[in-house]
Formats: sequence, C-alpha cells, structure tokens
Amino acid sequence: MEFAVGSIVEGKVTGITKFGAFVSLPGGKSGLVHISEIAYSYVNEVSEFLKEGQEVKVKVISIDDSNRINLSIKQASQPPVNQAGAPAGGRPPRQFNNNNANRGASFAPRPAANKEPMDFEDRLKQFMQSSDSKLSELRYMEKKGSSRRGNGRR
Repeated sequence: MEFAVGSIVEGKVTGITKFGAFVSLPGGKSGLVHISEIAYSYVNEVSEFLKEGQEVKVKVISIDDSNRINLSIKQASQPPVNQAGAPAGGRPPRQFNNNNANRGASFAPRPAANKEPMDFEDRLKQFMQSSDSKLSELRYMEKKGSSRRGNGRR
C-alpha cells in the first residue's frame, strides 16, 4: 500500500524510544512519530502518552528519499480547546530555580517594587549597586577563565 503525504491511517505502536515511537502501518510498512508530533502539550516521556500495542490514528507528514515515513499523531486530530476558546497545550512556562541566579545578571531576581515612587538619588544608588555587582561578577569570571587558559602556555 502506498502512502501519500497528508493521508490519515490507523496504525499500531510497535516500539518506543526517547525521541518518539515507531508505528506499524497497513501493508507491512512502518513509520516514526517524533516526540514533538505526539501531543499538543509538552511531551517529556513518550511512554507517558503511548504504550506498545496501542492503536493510533496518524497522519503522514513526510516521506524522505530513503522511503522513511514520518508520522504525526497530533496532526491527525483537532487541537484541544481551553476554557477561553483558544487552542490549549504547548510547552509549559519555563521555571527558574535559585541556582540560575548565580549564572549571570540576566537571571538575577528583580527587587521588590517599592510602594513609594523613587527619587533620582534612590534610583542612582540602586543603579550603581547593580552595576558594581555586575562588574565584580565579570571580573571574577575573567580571572577564573584566564587561570584555566594560562596552564597550557609556555
């Protein structure tokens, strides 16, 4: 049986990997559903969504020069709708832990906003403290990096 890009067929999951799932198709063919094509929500573990032997509806999204068939489960169905009427799913918002604050100024937590408006002197003081902190961190990183590079020189 020949498959055309865009056709939707029934298949059976025959194998699960870290990067996706292999699906047996009619006519003795098989294809791969990449992890990004399994669900509209973020998929961390394929085994949380699919099991071997499970029947699935898939859409043929491409066939390469080696006749490998790339499939999609999520494109074979309509996206779920949330309460606001918009398509649901997608990657969850990125969360940072306290360890990320030590990696650079861009990850540093912002200070709590004051209830009172800050005058120029307070804003300048805050800027200078922030600037000094960033400069000292950069100097530390440069010193740390130069000591590693210096070991191999003659």
